[in-house]
Amino acid sequence: MTARRAVVHGRVQGVGFRWFAERNARSLGVAGWVRNRPDGTVETVAEGDERAVGEYLARLSRGPSGSRVDQVVVEEAASEGLSAFEVRR
Repeated sequence: MTARRAVVHGRVQGVGFRWFAERNARSLGVAGWVRNRPDGTVETVAEGDERAVGEYLARLSRGPSGSRVDQVVVEEAASEGLSAFEVRR
């Protein structure tokens, strides 16, 4: 089980980024959450198979059409034992 926290910088709010993240996480079997932050970034926590989490983060670095990802800052995280993926407000 791998757990990662990532903060995505760029034009990532108001472009469907959280729903893009949710759709990709679920398709890869990754658990966790995603939310907008007040500073204009998007934060996510992802847990699951190392390969799946890595692919999820790679997809976030591309983002949905209409977004512009400048940087994804990733750090290891403690597993929260999550079993699903959700969009947080």
